[in-house]
Amino acid sequence: MISYGHFIGGKNVAGKSGRTAEVFQPMDGTVRAHVALASKAELTEAVANAKAAQPDWAATNPQRRARVLMKFLDLIARNNDELADILAREHGKTVADAKGDIQRGVEVVEFALGVPHLMKGEYTDGAGPGIDSYSMRQPLGVVAGITPFNFPAMIPLWKLAPAIACGNAFILKPSERDPGVPMRLAELFIEAGGPPGILNVVNGDKEAVDAILDDPDIKAIGFVGSTPIAEYIYARGCATGKRVQCFGGAKNHMVIMPDADMDQTVDALMGAGYGSAGERCMAISVAVPVGKATADELIKRLIPRVEALKIGPSTDSGADYGPMVTQAQVDKVKSYVDIGIKEGAKLVVDGRGFKMQGYENGFYMGGCLFDGVTKDMRIYKEEIFGPVLAVVRATNYSEALGLCNDHEYGNGVAIFTRDGDAARDFASKVQVGMVGVNIPIPVPVSYYTFGGWKRSGFGDLNQHGPDSIRFYTKTKTITSRWPSGVKDGANFNIPTMG
Repeated sequence: MISYGHFIGGKNVAGKSGRTAEVFQPMDGTVRAHVALASKAELTEAVANAKAAQPDWAATNPQRRARVLMKFLDLIARNNDELADILAREHGKTVADAKGDIQRGVEVVEFALGVPHLMKGEYTDGAGPGIDSYSMRQPLGVVAGITPFNFPAMIPLWKLAPAIACGNAFILKPSERDPGVPMRLAELFIEAGGPPGILNVVNGDKEAVDAILDDPDIKAIGFVGSTPIAEYIYARGCATGKRVQCFGGAKNHMVIMPDADMDQTVDALMGAGYGSAGERCMAISVAVPVGKATADELIKRLIPRVEALKIGPSTDSGADYGPMVTQAQVDKVKSYVDIGIKEGAKLVVDGRGFKMQGYENGFYMGGCLFDGVTKDMRIYKEEIFGPVLAVVRATNYSEALGLCNDHEYGNGVAIFTRDGDAARDFASKVQVGMVGVNIPIPVPVSYYTFGGWKRSGFGDLNQHGPDSIRFYTKTKTITSRWPSGVKDGANFNIPTMG
């Protein structure tokens, strides 16, 4: 049995609170590990280590900090199979999907290698008579990330890489459901030459989260999870004077125009809707075909594809997706399917009864497909976070666009069409943070920014890309003049450069 404690001051330490949680192996339902749940005192200890280590790290020039991250990247690549195996066993996603999880995180570390350029300030020679003005970016100090279960490699790397590259010390509070990969990443950071105390992992639950929110030495917090928790963290974090970015739930639509390539559309919808058992904040959970003929053709093609989904253990290289993270999550998703039926939606494919032969105790659920969903139904309004796709029929383009714009979530959206004018109009008018044109999951590349609108995102700055550098630094502006023998005398007016 594996026992996870915390990673503080450059080493693994045992938990002291006496509280633990079970970490399951979703493919067979067994308990794989126990993870310590930190007390406020343990979080304070991690912050003290981080605070002591941060000044020397900040004083290390950015090129040398980037070199540590280069070695870190190399070690992630060398240990990729091990990391993917841990991730798949604790989360449930297939090994191939786990490697994708890691790769998307790696790409942000690669972006952060450019920190010597990204942190450059500005300089104006002769801003006034004998006066020069310039700015510099400086790290905040100790910062923290609170990350979700569904991407235990990608999102921690999205948070920690830019923060550390900028000269901060980082406290990571990963999900207690799958802490193995974050703990291993912390070990690899030390092996890469990272100073002890710069990357700390504190495992825990709400007690640890509240300790992070209230600790005066933590200057910024990044969070990804559900919208209710995002709102809680954003409000409480801001109230204590911290810089906060929080990303919450989603209900991502795919608009399918009558001229769309239906073969391409169905392939894209299957992968985006059912990949990783739907446990993605960028999963397509609502298909919006425009016109009756489009909708009928879509349903006709989707039904056999959903019925034929291959579901298997995480180690099955031929599986389309694996188990869900916990039995509680399976039960929650099934309850939403029950709600949809009661609300009058037509369940055309029912995956609730799926059982995996030889893995009967695993946390599996088959794909479900609803037709006839309307915007007043809970299965349309609320995030389900499982292998459930809802088809909402639109009579025309304007109605389809309105569905996307009127929904309370605004994370990701896609349109499938051959019409460039329709695509351009949609991209301009849709009120959603990330838009795909014939791309089902429009996660931006690492050097652009990731973030949703409306109740999918809270805070002014997004994840990765240039926004991450802005989030983890503060700007200082210097106006200087050196004595030249000129005596101006006292000036009691506001200074100007005119």
